[in-house]
Amino acid sequence: MKKINYIDSINHPIITEKATVLSEQNKTVFKVHKKANKTIIKKNIEKIFKVKVIKINIVNTKRKKKIKQGKPSTKSGYKKAIITLKKGQSIDLTTGL
Repeated sequence: MKKINYIDSINHPIITEKATVLSEQNKTVFKVHKKANKTIIKKNIEKIFKVKVIKINIVNTKRKKKIKQGKPSTKSGYKKAIITLKKGQSIDLTTGL
């Protein structure tokens, strides 16, 4: 198995209406690598953003079948991580990685 680089395990933040509601509860949502697990994600978030992670929930979204221009296609699935931070800490998503 190929080792995942710490910067490659976290693809990008997910900014949706639901994610902004979660940010009020001190949570942040990221799209992560398919083979990344909770310990890898926790270690990398703490290393990149210099914050204390309390809890991580992982959600695997499945592939969806679509019809595009009359032809069947699939929308690829992905893995996202909902990260709960220590009270008083936050991640500034506007600065980027």
